Amino acid sequence: MRRIAFVLSLIILIQLAGPAAWAGNAAGTTAPDGVAAAPEADTSNELKQELEKLKKAVAALEERLKAQEKQAQAPALTMVPQQPVSELVTNVKELDQRVSQTEREQALDRLRITGDYRFEAHAIAGQVPAHFDGMALQNLVVKTMFAMPILGRPPGSVAEINNTVAGHYSDYQFFTSNLTFDKLKQGMASFPAPLQQQLFGMLMPSTFTPAYKDNNAALFTNRLRLNIDARVADNVSFTGRLSMYKVFGDSTGVQVFNGQPNSLNSDGSTSGVPNSDQLRVERAYFSWNNIAGSKLYLSIGRRPSTGGPPMNYRQDELRGGTPSGALIDYQFDGITVGYKFTENMVWRLCWGLGYESGFGNGNLLKLPQDRLKDSHFLGANLDLWNSETTLIQATYAHAFNVTDGFNGLMVLPANPLTGDPVGAPVVMRYTPSANLGGIHLFGMNTTHRAKSFDLYASGNLSATRPNGKTTPFGGLMSDPFETPVNRQGYMVLAGLRYNFANDERTKLGFEFNHGTEYWFNFAQASDDIIAPKTNTRGNVVETYLTHRINSRFIFKADFIKYLYDYSGSGWHVGAPKALDSKPTLGFPTYSGATMFSVGLTARF
Repeated sequence: MRRIAFVLSLIILIQLAGPAAWAGNAAGTTAPDGVAAAPEADTSNELKQELEKLKKAVAALEERLKAQEKQAQAPALTMVPQQPVSELVTNVKELDQRVSQTEREQALDRLRITGDYRFEAHAIAGQVPAHFDGMALQNLVVKTMFAMPILGRPPGSVAEINNTVAGHYSDYQFFTSNLTFDKLKQGMASFPAPLQQQLFGMLMPSTFTPAYKDNNAALFTNRLRLNIDARVADNVSFTGRLSMYKVFGDSTGVQVFNGQPNSLNSDGSTSGVPNSDQLRVERAYFSWNNIAGSKLYLSIGRRPSTGGPPMNYRQDELRGGTPSGALIDYQFDGITVGYKFTENMVWRLCWGLGYESGFGNGNLLKLPQDRLKDSHFLGANLDLWNSETTLIQATYAHAFNVTDGFNGLMVLPANPLTGDPVGAPVVMRYTPSANLGGIHLFGMNTTHRAKSFDLYASGNLSATRPNGKTTPFGGLMSDPFETPVNRQGYMVLAGLRYNFANDERTKLGFEFNHGTEYWFNFAQASDDIIAPKTNTRGNVVETYLTHRINSRFIFKADFIKYLYDYSGSGWHVGAPKALDSKPTLGFPTYSGATMFSVGLTARF
C-alpha cells in the first residue's frame, strides 16, 4: 500500500508541476499578433518562480524515495505513464540555465564596454633659442635688494652681490622667507629709472644662455582607454571613459615643470598628457533626453570636452568631443542643457568649473578678503548643421575670474618669486595666488566630405580682459612688473584628408595652423607630446598616414613640425616675446621642434 501511495503522490505532484512548466514554455514561444510581449524582467521573475516550485517538488520526491527504498521490495505496479524523476531534474537544470541566460542578456542590454590600446614611438628634435634666463635675473634682483642696505650703495658687480649674500646667508634666508610679491614690486618701483637701467645692464650678461638643442631619439608611450555606456532608462543614459596614458619607464604622474603648459599635472590634462599607470576618470556623465516628451536634454558630469572636431580626423576617429577641438581640448566638470531642433541642428548651453577656491586651498586659514573667487566657464556649442557629409559648428566660451594657473602637481626647479633653485626634486601642490580677469573665446568649424576627400577648416579668436593684477608669473598677457591691457589673438587651421579606394582602409592627411602673438586657447589636454599644436604662436605643419590592417587594428605614421614666433604658447600669463630677439624668458621654450611618430592601435 505504501508503494501505491508513493506512486500516486508522484503522479499528483507531476500533474501539478507539469502544466505550469509547459504553459511557461508555450507562453515564451508564441504570442498573439498585435499583442506586446511582456517585459524581460517579468519573464525572468516567472521563470524563477517556476524553478523554485520544481526544486521543492524534486526535494520532496527524493525524500519519499529514500523512505520507500528502506522498505521491502515489491513488484512494480503498472499504472498510467508518468514523467521519471531524472527527467524532472533535467528540466530544472535547463530552466536554471534559461534564467541565468536571461539575466545575463538583460545586463548586457544595459551596459556596453569598449575601448582601445595604443602604442606609439616618437623621435623628437627641438631647438631652444638664445635667451636671457628670467629666473636667474629675478634671483639677482632679489639679491640686490638684500645687498644694497648692507653695502649702503648699489653693488658694483654680480660677484659683489653673491659675496654679500654668502657672507650674510642666514639673514638672506630670513629676508626671502618674508618676501612677498607686493614687497618685490615695491622694491623695484623704489629704484629710479636710471638706476634700474644701470642695474639690468650689469646683471643681464651673466644670465645669457646660448642656443641649444633638446633631442629625444626614442620616446615610447602606452595609452589605454575604456569606454562605458549604460542604458539607465528609456531616455536616460550614462557615459564614462577611464584612461591610462604613460611613458615607458615612468609612472610617477608628476613632471619637472619646464615652462610648457603640459608639464603641470592639472585637473584638465590628466588623461591627455602622459601621466602614470593609473586609470583616471576622463569622462563620467548622464544624459536625460526628451525631457517631458520635448526636444530638451540635460547632461551633468565630467564633460566630453576632448577630441572635438576637426582634431579627430588625424586620429582616424569619429567626433570625440562636443566643443571645437581647435578651441577647447581640456577636461572639466560641468552641466550642459541642449535642444535638438532637428536631426541636423542641436544647440547647447554649457557651464563648467575650472577652479574651486573653497575646497583644498586652505581658505579656512585666510581672511575672507584674502580668498580667491571660483573660476567659471560659460559657453555655447551650436551644431548649426550636422549630417553624414557636412558639419558647421560655432563655439563660444567665456572664462570668469581666471587665475594664474589651476590647481596641480609638479616638481618646480626654481622658486618663481625669488628665483632661488629648489634644493630637492620635491612634488608640490600648486595653488593659484590671484584672479587676473576674463577670457573670451570664439570659433567656427566646417568639415565636408567631397567624394574621396575630407576637407576641414577652423577659424578662432581669443581676447583677454585683465583686471590689473599680476603675480610672479605675470598677469593676463603681461609680465610681472607690467600693467596688463586688453589683448586679442586669432588662430586658423586647415586640413585635407584623402581616402584611398581600398575600402578607405588607408588615409593620407595634411594640416596647417597659424597662431598670432596673443593667441590663447584651452588645449592643455591635447595629445601632442611636445606641446598642444593648436596653441602655437607661430606655424605648425603636420602630415599623417593611417592604415587599417583590419577594421579594429590601425597603423599610423605622423610627422609634425613646430615653428614658433613668440614665447608663451599655451599660456595666458606673461607677455609674449619674439624668439629671434634674444628675449628674457622665465623658462626656456622652443623656437622650433619636429617629431616623427609611428603607432599601432587595437580597438575592442
